[in-house]
Amino acid sequence: MSTLDEVGTRDGWRCWLCDEPVDPDASVNSDRGPSIDGGATPKGKKPAPGSERLAHRACNTRKGAVKPVVAWSSSLFVVEPAPIVATVERLTRKGGREVVGRCPTKADGETAAAWLVDRLSRFAPDLRVTAAVEPGGGQFLLVLRAA
Repeated sequence: MSTLDEVGTRDGWRCWLCDEPVDPDASVNSDRGPSIDGGATPKGKKPAPGSERLAHRACNTRKGAVKPVVAWSSSLFVVEPAPIVATVERLTRKGGREVVGRCPTKADGETAAAWLVDRLSRFAPDLRVTAAVEPGGGQFLLVLRAA
């Protein structure tokens, strides 16, 4: 099992669930303090090396009770965005291509595509994706492809 400093340094001191900064000097007992999420492991088993992720203590605790929700940035103009966690699960399992939202302009789509690829690089670092903006139905479709 990795130490908190090792996991924090590797993850850039950002919570993998909410993508907000984690203060390495905060108390581990604080809601915004650092904690290690070991991922889904069978009871009594140790996490696989490198599978641990940095999370705020509150985000990690909440994830134990409900499925994690990764929010789209409120600064993006994306219509009917797909749930990020479910999209990642499908692309990891099946690969291929998935439309994840619609944007009114190509510029909005390109901004959302860049944000999404960056966000997924931290949320699901083992999943390699590319994003494209394709015209469709008078709008622009935001498309993810598993690489």
